Order: sequence, then structure tokens, then C-alpha cells
Amino acid sequence: MVQKYQSPVRVYKYPFELVMAAYEKRFPTCPQIPVFLGSEVLGESRSADGAVHVVERSCRLRVDAPRLLRKIAGVEHVVFVQKNVLNWRERTLLIEAHNETFASRVVVKENCSYSVHPENEDWTCFEQSASLDIRSFFGFESTLEKIAMKQYTANVKRGKEVIEHYLNELISQGTSHIPRWTPAPVREEDARSQPGSRQVEGTLRALGPAAEAVGTDGDKLDADYIQRCLGQLTPMQESCLIQLRLWLQETHRGKIPKDEHILRFLRARDFHLDKAREMLCQSLSWRKQHQVDVLLQTWRPPALLEEFYAGGWHYQDIAPGPLRVGQQSGWLSMLSSLQVLSVNEEGQKRCEGNTKQFGRPISSWTCLLDLEGLNMRHLWRPGVKALLRMIEVVEDNYPETLGRLLIVRAPRVFPVLWTLISPFINENTRQKFLIYSGSNYQGPGGLVDYLDKEVIPDFLGGESVCNVPEGGLVPKSLYLTEEEQEQADQLRQWSETYHSASVLRGAPHEVALDILEGESVITWDFDILRGDVVFSLYHTKQALRLGPREPGARASGQLVDKGWVLGTDYSRVEAPLVCREGESIQGSHVTRWPGVYLLQWQVHSPPGSMACSLPGDVLTALHSPGPKCKLLYYCEVLASEDFSAGANHTGKMLGIGKGWAEGDRGQEPLSPGLATGRLGPSPRTEEV
Repeated sequence: MVQKYQSPVRVYKYPFELVMAAYEKRFPTCPQIPVFLGSEVLGESRSADGAVHVVERSCRLRVDAPRLLRKIAGVEHVVFVQKNVLNWRERTLLIEAHNETFASRVVVKENCSYSVHPENEDWTCFEQSASLDIRSFFGFESTLEKIAMKQYTANVKRGKEVIEHYLNELISQGTSHIPRWTPAPVREEDARSQPGSRQVEGTLRALGPAAEAVGTDGDKLDADYIQRCLGQLTPMQESCLIQLRLWLQETHRGKIPKDEHILRFLRARDFHLDKAREMLCQSLSWRKQHQVDVLLQTWRPPALLEEFYAGGWHYQDIAPGPLRVGQQSGWLSMLSSLQVLSVNEEGQKRCEGNTKQFGRPISSWTCLLDLEGLNMRHLWRPGVKALLRMIEVVEDNYPETLGRLLIVRAPRVFPVLWTLISPFINENTRQKFLIYSGSNYQGPGGLVDYLDKEVIPDFLGGESVCNVPEGGLVPKSLYLTEEEQEQADQLRQWSETYHSASVLRGAPHEVALDILEGESVITWDFDILRGDVVFSLYHTKQALRLGPREPGARASGQLVDKGWVLGTDYSRVEAPLVCREGESIQGSHVTRWPGVYLLQWQVHSPPGSMACSLPGDVLTALHSPGPKCKLLYYCEVLASEDFSAGANHTGKMLGIGKGWAEGDRGQEPLSPGLATGRLGPSPRTEEV
């Protein structure tokens, strides 16, 4: 495979003649370039009027490679032949070089040019390109390729510094101006009689278009622009950017992407040119198909989004990149593909604005997401699927745009969501997620590491009054939209996830979960739609006899035999929790032993009344058998390592594994593993 290098246009803010004087100081030896051992002139000729000077040199370069490789090759230095064509009239210097050593196995070609800056005749531009083709080298082709390109790019940077060194030396010696070349009158017959003139003309014809003046134009990038607007890049990274940009100019019809956008795709593929080109081409086709380029001008969010969507732009982070703030408020149910694309398009636009405003390259933005109020209800399948689709679209078409995602006040249910989505997120993207539970985002190690105190929103304890829309819950009356059928399908899928149950007085509703390994995580989410219930968690090693109606529950909803004795046949692993009508409860439990775990809901009896003390007590003689309470519930069992993976990513914030590291909102840890949170009255009976 041929490796190529293309430099940006480097500008010396000195006249061409002075730069040429500095360049000549590199010969015959140059102490500033240690690998350059010396050179000798092989041939030299001038045109009749002295305007064109052609010099051919043999240059010796030390082999900067491991000793074993040098021993196998049998050489300590390599020879390059360099041909320079200096045209004083056009004020250009064209350089061609190729290797003589191992020319049958390794082919190295280099082309350089010095020319006058197109917008300032007192400045000089420099461009450089090279190719490396290792055809065979004793089985060390890949190793030699890496060493050669690494060494070459290092010398590229050093070459610019050497020219600047000799320029400063000339100026310090009093040579700050060299007159431009002026032709001397020469008779035509004298010019034709000089052999050097004919040789120069032949050289110019052989060079063809390359011998013409090479200047910078609007289609080329200069090094100062790259550093000022795109950031510090290595020579090889600059080369990849320029090569991909040139390829787009030659093959892409219409307007090519901005340099910042091209660079993002290169970074996403670690500057692997072919992979970045493939990814970018697919994205360009996608943008054209969906007319994304005109999205900000043509799309306006519907009134529903403007009224209920919680999120907006809020100053900038410490980079300083744009900062977007969002609040939970049912954000999964509010996902809109056009909204997500609009946010990313505007994020790129704001990055460009911040680059100009602050005078330094800004290529990414920060998202601050408050997840207070997130619960299992929000993790319905269509919402999660929509989230995964949006993540895929963003990663494919907006790589390296999101600099950091700060998630604060993450509830205990968040690891469940993280377990669902993290496998679908690119590793580089996952590293940008910083997650805090409770109030851990305050103080050192929190938001102050990424945001100035003056811009932290007031609802998070900061000093900035945040005018970002707070959003809200969408009323049921607004759910019927143009996409009615899709909404109906989503609601149907949601109903398949959650189950309803009626709890009879004296006949609790129970769900059995078989745990095969010692450490698993049981998660649950339920809403009390009517009445008050007591929620408990039990464990037994005995097999249950299931009824005929549904898997996991008898006709009455009760699983435990009334003859069982608490403490002997089964045990309570957590204390009962009284749940009031309208409350939404979420929680999880890290199991200690294999066996059957029972989630139980029974009617709550106020103090002083006759109540059920055990799940098996059916007091039908004293109480009406009709339904007294109604609930909607969901439960799931996750492997401990899967659940811990999401928690471990959150580090100190969520602490899930063999038990919670800390309670929610700074409470004491719950032992041996129960984590239950209340959300207050459930909005499901009134709003969705």
C-alpha cells in the first residue's frame, strides 16, 4: 500500500529572495537536521539570462531505524537524488527528490515548492508532498513503513524550523533585504549558443505544468489557518485532512463540508483516511437524502415540542464550547428525530461562532442533563428504541460533536437504562458520559470541573438564572397526532411491558422470580392506581405450585401456600413498605442466594383494624372479597455483572454491585440491597 503525505501551505512572512538565501544555507551540510549527513552537487546549469537555475544534488541521510533493521539492510545511510529548479523571474523553487538506495524495494518520491503568496508579494508559501511505496523489504515491510512515515513527518516539522533559524541568522547579520532579479540584455544567438540554456529549457519541458508558479488559492489550507481555526494537528493529521479535502473537491459535486466537519470524521476514525472517507461519504448521502443542510432554515418545532420539551442553550463550558441544558420531564417520550438533528446542527453552528468569538478552535459542545424524576415508566420499549436510533444517527453523522455529557441527579433506576443503551454506544462516546447521583455534582470533582460557577444553573445550586424552558408532562388530550397509528403501536408495546393487578383484601398479589445465581439484581417499578398497599419481598428455596390462569400467579394472584410458616418455609428479605394511592415506586434488590423471590402487594390495613399478618392468611370471613386496590407494575431480573457494568461506569455516583455504595440523595445505604424510591403521586391517571 502506498503511503502519502501532503502538507498544508506554510507561510513565511518574508520575501521570496530572502527565503531562498536561507534555504541555500542548508547545503552542503545542516547541523540543525541530524539525519542529514551531507550533499554534493552532481550537475548545475543556468538559462542564458540567469533567470532559471537548475541544480542536481546527491544527499546522504542517516538511517534512523532499529539496529536490527539496519543490520539486515546492511546500510547505515541512504542516498537521495534531489533536483532543484529555481526560477527567479517567476519567483518559484520546485524540488523533486527520489531515493537511489534500495530503489528496487522501496520507492520514495517527494515534491516541494516555494512560491510568492497570492495576496502578499512580500510573503513566501511552501508546500510539500511525498509518497512511500515499500514493495518488499525482507519481511519487514509494515515495520519499515511505520518507521519511515514517523521519521519523515518529524523531519517535516524540523525543516520549517530550520528555514526560520537561517532567516533569523541572516537578519541578525544585517541581511534583511535582497533585491529582486532583473534580466540582463542577451542576444538571441548568444542564448542559443550556450549549452546550459538548452539544458534548462529541456528540464522545464520535462517538468511540464509543475514548473509553473505554484501559489495558494481558496481551495488550499495554510498552516496558520489550521492552527487558528482547527487546532493543533500533527503533520500526518494535517496531511490526512488535506488529502480528504482534495478528494472531496475532485469527486463531490456541489458544496463540500466545512473543514471542521471533515476533521470530526477523521478524528472519529483515528485519522485512518479510508475509513474516514467511507464514513463521511455515507453521511453526505444521508444529509442529501434528508435535506439536513437546510434543516435550520426550513424546520420549525411544532407547538407541542415548544411547550413541553425541556431544554435549551445556556452560555458555554470552560472550553469555551456551547452548553446545552436539559431536564428529564419525560424526555424519552418527547424524542423527535428532527429535534435531535436540529440540536446537533445548531451545536455545530454555535461551535463555529465560539471559535470566532474567543479566538481559539472550538469543535464540540457540552450537554448538561438533569435526570431528576426519571423512573422505570420512562423506560418503555418504544422510547428506548427511539433513543437508540437517535444515538446511532448522531454517532454516524455528528461524530466528535458532543464533547461531554454531564448527567446529574441520576436516580437509582438509571443503571437499568445505562445497561440497555451502553452496549450500543461507541467506546469513545461512552468515555464522554459523566454521571452523578444525588448531590454529588456539587463541590470538587463535580460540575465546577467543567463549568464556571457563574454558568451553573440555579436549579442545580449555581449562580446563573436559567431561562431554559422547563417543559412539562404532555396531557393525554394531545396524544392523538398525525402519527396516530404509530402512537397506538407504541402504547400497545408499552402495555405488553407493564401488567395490571387487582389486590383483594386478604388475598395479596404475588410475582415469583427464579434466581439461578447468587448475585442478581431484581428491579421493579409500580404505580398505585387505587387504594393503599404494602409491598414486601420474600425468598424461599421451595418450589411453588402455580395456578392455571397465568405464569407466575394463581387465579387469586397468591402464590404462597396458606400452610407455609414465615421464617420456616420462606423468609422476608426486606421490611414491608407502605405505598399510598397515587404513588410511583421504583427500586432494586441485589440477591444473596439462588431460589425463588416473591414480590408481594397486599392491602394495607390502618392501625387498629384486623389485618393480614402473613401472605397466606385469607380472612374472607371478615372482609369483602371484592377488589380493594389496583396497581400497574413491571419487574425484571438482570445479571449482576451487567447491572454493575452500568453502575461501575458511574463510579462513585451510583455504586451498584454487591449492594448500593450510598443511598439516594445522601441517605444511608440500604441493607442488604433494597433500593426503593418514591416519585409522589403518579401522573398516569391524569397525564402521560
